[in-house]
Amino acid sequence: MTGHNIVQRPPLPRSARPIVIVGAGGIVKDAHLPAYRKAGFFVAGICDLDPGRARALAGEFGVPEAYASLDEAVRRAPPECVFDVAVPPGAILDVLPALPRKAAALIQKPLGRDLGEARAIQKLCREREFVAAVNFQLRYAPGVLAARSLIEQGAIGDLHHLEIRVCVHTPWHLWKFLEQAPRLEVLVHSIHYIDLARAFLGEPRGVYAKTLKNPKLPNFASTRSSIILDYGDTVWANITANHDHEYGPRHQDSFVKWEGTRGAIKLRLGVLLNYPTGAPDLFEYCVMEEGAATEWIPVPLEGTWFPDAFAGSMASLMCYLEGSADRLPTAVDDAFRTMAAVEAAYASSESGATAVPTG
Repeated sequence: MTGHNIVQRPPLPRSARPIVIVGAGGIVKDAHLPAYRKAGFFVAGICDLDPGRARALAGEFGVPEAYASLDEAVRRAPPECVFDVAVPPGAILDVLPALPRKAAALIQKPLGRDLGEARAIQKLCREREFVAAVNFQLRYAPGVLAARSLIEQGAIGDLHHLEIRVCVHTPWHLWKFLEQAPRLEVLVHSIHYIDLARAFLGEPRGVYAKTLKNPKLPNFASTRSSIILDYGDTVWANITANHDHEYGPRHQDSFVKWEGTRGAIKLRLGVLLNYPTGAPDLFEYCVMEEGAATEWIPVPLEGTWFPDAFAGSMASLMCYLEGSADRLPTAVDDAFRTMAAVEAAYASSESGATAVPTG
């Protein structure tokens, strides 16, 4: 199987803009800053509600400025910077009004805590003329970019099957802001997979879903979900996420699988396995020859979802800002459609199953 140009890296801007990060939480430390360092992006400064945490993170990563407040960050931000708004979803509407009119911003997903907040964020971005994207970075994971390049070359034929399966043990207690939140699994995790399905398959007609709580975690909302996105009679998109498999790594799963009329692709997302230890991402594909499946071909990946994909979402925004890209894939308006599908999943879960006839 030769002749396939497997692209794993996103286009980078000709001239990267400086970045000002709002928020100094774990995701910034573990993903944003390592990814920007690898990509060669310049982070001009960082701020947080806890100035000490911002100073510590700035010192660890060589960021020249740790601002004392959001107001100071905005006032001292370099010209034509990108504001990386890496805050919990409930804080987005507190941060965005402080940004300058026509600012460029990369907003952490999800786009608010529900569709109502997503609509308010969308309205605010339009009124203040922001050039804003949402950090749906899974689209830019090396393995996902590799899959897209193969699919766009027609290597596996017409895509008709997208399966995402997660069976892991996620230590939700590491994210204190999630305690007592009314929504959890679909909003903060499977949202990535819903967004990925939209990126590959377009807009679903509807959503069938059920999301459930773990009886051992009374302070947290649902941690297990089954989601089917309706794309008609031939295209199948299924998401299964179980974050409560606490029985060791042996039977954990974390993968995305694409199937087409002529072949298939499978990507292991290693970051979720034995979290936070993780494992490497793995990528392999097969192509039908003369009606029969060939051997699966492994492809070494140049990075992983965490942290590498976070450079891709930022690069996408920078490329759009400089004009080297004519579209912004995760623009706020596109992210709103992902939030609409998330809302549909919760509505489906709450509406209950079709009753089984009794006679």
